[in-house]
Amino acid sequence: MTDTNKTTNQQWGGRFSEPVDAFVARFTASVEFDQRMAKQDIQGSIAHGKMLAAVGVLTEEERDQIIQGLTEIETEIANGEFQWSVELEDVHMNIEARLTQKIGITGKKLHTGRSRNDQVATDIRLYMRDEVDFLLEEVTRLQQGILSLAEKEASTIMPGFTHLQTAQPVTFGHHLMAWYEMMQRDYERLVDCRKRINILPLGAAALAGTTYPIDRNMTAELLGFERPTYNSLDSVSDRDFAIEFTSVASIIMMHMSRWAEEMVMWASAQFNFIYLPDRFCTGSSIMPQKKNPDVPELVRGKTGRVYGHLMSLLTLMKSQCLAYNKDNQEDKEPLFDTVDTLKGSLRAFADMIPAIEARKEPMYEAARRGFSTATDLADYLVRQGVAFRDAHEVVGKAVGYGVKEGKDLSEMTLEELKSFGSMIEQDVFDVLTLEGSVAARDHVGGTAPAQVLKAVERAKADLSQRMA
Repeated sequence: MTDTNKTTNQQWGGRFSEPVDAFVARFTASVEFDQRMAKQDIQGSIAHGKMLAAVGVLTEEERDQIIQGLTEIETEIANGEFQWSVELEDVHMNIEARLTQKIGITGKKLHTGRSRNDQVATDIRLYMRDEVDFLLEEVTRLQQGILSLAEKEASTIMPGFTHLQTAQPVTFGHHLMAWYEMMQRDYERLVDCRKRINILPLGAAALAGTTYPIDRNMTAELLGFERPTYNSLDSVSDRDFAIEFTSVASIIMMHMSRWAEEMVMWASAQFNFIYLPDRFCTGSSIMPQKKNPDVPELVRGKTGRVYGHLMSLLTLMKSQCLAYNKDNQEDKEPLFDTVDTLKGSLRAFADMIPAIEARKEPMYEAARRGFSTATDLADYLVRQGVAFRDAHEVVGKAVGYGVKEGKDLSEMTLEELKSFGSMIEQDVFDVLTLEGSVAARDHVGGTAPAQVLKAVERAKADLSQRMA
């Protein structure tokens, strides 16, 4: 026989005859991690309350009581005075319970015309929109740092690599602008991702909408959403935007991991291309001479963490039938950690990259090794009327000779070079120098210092327009 005097311990407890087991309450609760969405939950509730009053479901007095109560709760949370309860399961129920405690039965009326399903879907979109906006600012700051260093090092010669083998001479500034271009695509992907985040699911209720005369367009306008969603079933169960964001984050982390790999190598004694300031490095507990590039190494390591979150979210959604399922509670921890990891990594790089110092002499000497001007010699022969494939063979023989004799192409005499091609003249040395090689590629996207500076100026103009 049911004890009707026993109190259940959930806001939805009317259906249940006994309290939820303490372990189950802890196991199913999400408040420990979703309380970070408290600000967004309150924003959504204030907009919902205003809309309910506008359509006559709440009185203006009730609306004002709700807004006042929620504003006070937001202050309590900001001041660390709010008491979170696992028994109330999530951020939404905690705030609603406190609102009811403060203003009485009117607090219970706020949930009219909505469900936790569309409420959480709205909160997480509001939260993600705020975070994407912050991330866009951090990407811009990182790009500014890259431009600052690229402009400074536009003429600093270093080897360009393919297969990690010396290929052709480039400049450090040109290499840095490759990093910039990667991040530019990342910025555009974040902007595009934000479009699909910025759609309002509130009003879908549990899965089938509501019989109350709600005005979803009004709510969308109050919250700054582009429009409401168009299907109630999809509204509460869609997590594509979370997966898409984590995919974009994975690409950004992949790019930064590539840079990190280069920085780790370049800072080593074997390369000695760059100096990383001490504040971005640590020492060894046993080897006093060590200076470890911990910041780029950690970013490189954290990349796998974000990849894992992407796979977690894809796997979470792959077998879910419509509409909402409790599985979806598992979207938040990987999503939140992705946001935190990306924010930290961007901040670290935005602080570190402008502080990198190029070691010009080791870079230059490395570019002199490995016959990096071989392609320039082939191009020179083509301009003398030699077919490229024949020129390729001539230069290959010259390189073979240089390997045997321990001489770079620029170190050979004119007579030695002419032994491979009679059409070679004294002016060949204009293209065999590293400076001549980088300057010769004087076209949009090329390595000529003047082109690097033009690329920097174009990028600066784009950033100025972006921030205007």
